[in-house]
Amino acid sequence: MKRFMYLLLFVVLTGVVQAQQAKYVFYFIGDGMGLNQVNATEMYMGELEGRIGTKPLLFASFPVAGMATTYSASNSITDSAAGGTALATGSKTYNGAIGVDVNKERLTSVAERAKASGRKVGITTSVSIDHATPASFYAHQPDRGWYYEIAMQLPEAGFDFYAGSGFLRPATTHDKKSAPSAIDAIEQAGYSIARGLEEYKAKSAAAEKMVLIQREGSDKYSLPYAIDRKEGDLTLAEITESAISFLTKGKDKGFFLMVEGGKIDWASHNNDAATAINEVIDMDNAVRVAYEFYKQHPKETLIVITADHETGGLGLGAKGYKLALKSLDEQEQSQESLSRQITDLRKQGNVTWEQVKALLTEKMGFWDELPLTWEQEKMLRDQYEESFTKHHVVFEENLYSKTEPLAVAARRVMNQLARIGWTTGDHSDAYVPVFAVGAGSKLFMGKMDNTDIPKRIAKAAGYKK
Repeated sequence: MKRFMYLLLFVVLTGVVQAQQAKYVFYFIGDGMGLNQVNATEMYMGELEGRIGTKPLLFASFPVAGMATTYSASNSITDSAAGGTALATGSKTYNGAIGVDVNKERLTSVAERAKASGRKVGITTSVSIDHATPASFYAHQPDRGWYYEIAMQLPEAGFDFYAGSGFLRPATTHDKKSAPSAIDAIEQAGYSIARGLEEYKAKSAAAEKMVLIQREGSDKYSLPYAIDRKEGDLTLAEITESAISFLTKGKDKGFFLMVEGGKIDWASHNNDAATAINEVIDMDNAVRVAYEFYKQHPKETLIVITADHETGGLGLGAKGYKLALKSLDEQEQSQESLSRQITDLRKQGNVTWEQVKALLTEKMGFWDELPLTWEQEKMLRDQYEESFTKHHVVFEENLYSKTEPLAVAARRVMNQLARIGWTTGDHSDAYVPVFAVGAGSKLFMGKMDNTDIPKRIAKAAGYKK
């Protein structure tokens, strides 16, 4: 009788463990999204409603919250490759490495473990599919800049669904030699290539494996910033919805889906607060798609949100105990888009201050909606004189953009108006947030290292080692 009771208890406990395992895993990574990017977004949304305090993002309202350290094996400040590899494999590596350790030996990602455990796998992003974060889940290269070699490993991983803007150098090796098209090789390996959402819808039912990229003629580097988006542009929420539909068709084996909001990082490199906040909101919209799925499968679904690092050293508050984040609502486009418009204006020749002032009024809300101090107007006027009258143009450059000096000045004025500051145009070593809901979500409570996150996902989902 006692043996029977032990056996019964074992069966019950085993059933409880299995019930708690995550059959469906969503792993959202906000590239560059530190704690203050999240806080700024919630404070901004609160100010838009005319009150002091936060309006919570969906993912920041999840019942489990923690924070993670992000240092790499080579420096206290990680790059996206080492950060992505840590989040993918649970191992530290040197800055620049993709899916390999400090000795350049291959590491196994949580996505590869999911595949080996019989799950379907999707890797998606708002930037290029061969970029550092998505690449860390399927590729193994010593240098993140080996885009061709990274893309060629996509079919080797054998994952079911990939999506993003495109591929950076699909026919040129890392040493700048011409090579057979990686996209052709991917297609020959059995993947259907869908250029745009409509083509995806037409091809998805018959496709065994899928790569969804932007429409022909679109930017291969990234999806447009949310603040710049036009009708018909592919969105991260649409990518997430497409991934779910593809990974759940046919025999339902469960899935692992990584979704990267890649351009929070790009906007923060630019110290462009309005654009970064809109990117955080945009990722939250993608999380909403996953959350709707979670509500249908609450006992079998795990959603985890984190970041690979913080970008920009964002600080909330400057010159007094005040914030004025609502000012950012007057900015109608990204700094990069404004920079292009200023370049186009210069090409016309003999541009007056009144023309420049009209552009900044329309696109940034200066003067009409946002009164400027004498010092702020002088900053803009001096930069106009330097670059339009004296024709001395010194662009500000970072990893992802080259910006007109007048657009840089406009950004600085906007940051002053919003009462925020930035310590760098690069990454920082600040903590990043961790949020979770669903099966196994309690594993993500408290302080942890970024390498802990994929290990805990694998534990929650019961993946093979």
